[in-house]
Amino acid sequence: MKSKINSLAEYFKEYEKSINDPEKFWEGIANEFIWRKKWDKVLEYEFNTPKISWFKNSKLNITENIFERQLDNISNKTAIIWEPNNPEEDVIKISYKELYKKTCQFSNAMESNGVKKGDRVVIYMPMVPEAAIAMLSCARIGAIHSIVFAGFSSNALADRINDCNAKMVLTSDGNFRGTKNIPVKSVVDDALDNCKSVSKVIVLKRTGEKINMINGRDLWWHEVIENQSSEHEAASLDSEDMLFILYTSGSTGKPKGVVHTNAGYMVYTYYSFLNVFQYNKEDIYWCTADIGWITGHSYIVYGPLLAGATTLMFEGVPTFPDAGRFWEIVDKHKVNQFYTAPTAIRALQAYGLEYVKPYSLDSLSVIGSVGEPINEEAWHWYHDNIGKGKCPLVDTWWQTETGGIMISPLAGITPNKPAHASLPLPGIQPVLVDSEGKELEGNNVEGNLCIKFPWPSILRTTYGDHKRCKETYFSTYSNMYFTGDGAKRDHDGYIRILGRVDDVINVSGHRMGTAEVENAINENSKVIESAVVGFPHEIKGQGIYAFAICQKNDNDTVKTLEEEIKLTVRSIIGPIATPETVQIVSGLPKTRSGKIMRRILRKVASKDVSDLGDISTLLNPKVVEDIIKGAGL
Repeated sequence: MKSKINSLAEYFKEYEKSINDPEKFWEGIANEFIWRKKWDKVLEYEFNTPKISWFKNSKLNITENIFERQLDNISNKTAIIWEPNNPEEDVIKISYKELYKKTCQFSNAMESNGVKKGDRVVIYMPMVPEAAIAMLSCARIGAIHSIVFAGFSSNALADRINDCNAKMVLTSDGNFRGTKNIPVKSVVDDALDNCKSVSKVIVLKRTGEKINMINGRDLWWHEVIENQSSEHEAASLDSEDMLFILYTSGSTGKPKGVVHTNAGYMVYTYYSFLNVFQYNKEDIYWCTADIGWITGHSYIVYGPLLAGATTLMFEGVPTFPDAGRFWEIVDKHKVNQFYTAPTAIRALQAYGLEYVKPYSLDSLSVIGSVGEPINEEAWHWYHDNIGKGKCPLVDTWWQTETGGIMISPLAGITPNKPAHASLPLPGIQPVLVDSEGKELEGNNVEGNLCIKFPWPSILRTTYGDHKRCKETYFSTYSNMYFTGDGAKRDHDGYIRILGRVDDVINVSGHRMGTAEVENAINENSKVIESAVVGFPHEIKGQGIYAFAICQKNDNDTVKTLEEEIKLTVRSIIGPIATPETVQIVSGLPKTRSGKIMRRILRKVASKDVSDLGDISTLLNPKVVEDIIKGAGL
């Protein structure tokens, strides 16, 4: 673990090296890996197109760096601990050697069913070890995986399958989640009614429920791996070949497929995992995310396994069978590093300390937060009651598009300050700019957060639509990656993330484009027009508040319309996008050019209408009065 920083002085030294000579810095870390062919050039980039290449013309396979590079030393070490939804069910532990064999076996099974290098494979699975095996097998073949969170609706799944023209879907019969048994396969069946590209579906038997298996298309996981060899030669891939596509909501209605490539993503997830969590080789590490999100990709699977870590996967939810489940698992497996979302912390905080007190939590050495800025109250509750005041709390800021953690304390090395992401990792050059793009120097400043130099795991494009990538991330400010977040640099020079500055709502750490939710609402035949905004929510960080103009039938009540609209969103996108509140309105506040004044709607949603500013430019200012009255304010 040569790349691990061990002191504050070393952090400053490494940071300075990484800024003065980024190419030499990242080359040093890349040399810890095995390469089929070394690079001709460490970095070639320009942000205007954008075109970014790291470790240009090198050849590698990320799974060789997980397995072949490390197996001689860690073959019997536990790679994955799987904790099931039901605590009465058996835990599964998979060693690196077993994981290697299972990955080879499933790689052979996929190839024998027609998957080859460059094909897209959609994974729609619960949190089971086979989901990680599916990812690694795709990477070994050189197929491009695209994981869709197994809580999205069939329409949302179909959109993603069609956008990347996937050849195969990997799924399960069902999914145990808390007290629920979710019918995963039937969602896939519904989605595939509208998808022509998929030729095969491989189904894992998890819940044992009766499902429809279509002859010639659907195959059982346990049957396809039967008689397959547990050896497989990894494909030789170019550094800039795609590793995966991960769809994220944008400010337009269509989800965008963020593309990450092999070499840079590998180098950065390994480096950031090792340093942020200060991982030691005997530690047990647990990230509670779902593999359907970037956190699961980078910090359940790739980062930890590249570092030879033991990573814990949990199938269930934090409140089943009761709100002490997380803490029971920490004690049971002697977890050292624990990484979760502020949403989960706030939800568990609401249950009180009676669910924490039965557990010692003595094994914990690092606790972490991911997905959204953590508020100070939740920070203190987490730090004092879970970390017992002794564990450094790494409040990590990063995005699907960044691939890895960008700004965060390094546990026990760099300073902790409540609700501050604090300092950038080596190699990361954040800047705050004003609305004109002018860099704000010094401390005690607030502006838009940009990054002025590429890092290895930066997104390369949005799948099939490079223009959208340029417009979203590289057009707002010249020669910079724009994060879409506002931030503050305090008097100590520590960065505090203030949240989104565009039309994206951060619900429980998952970004929802307002346009995507509006498009779903507008699918309801009774809705004429809608507008969606975020508002502060004490558990989720932000909730979704929808305003809808509707065409009512005689037997429609306001309440039935509101419920219908919520159901429409659930069926089109999934439960995660369901509005907390739907307000039926007679009109929306619009300028004369037809633009909806969302700042007014945000004020209403936040129950703060004391200062609405100038509304005289609105087409119909009376609409605002009606909306305020309808909201009961």
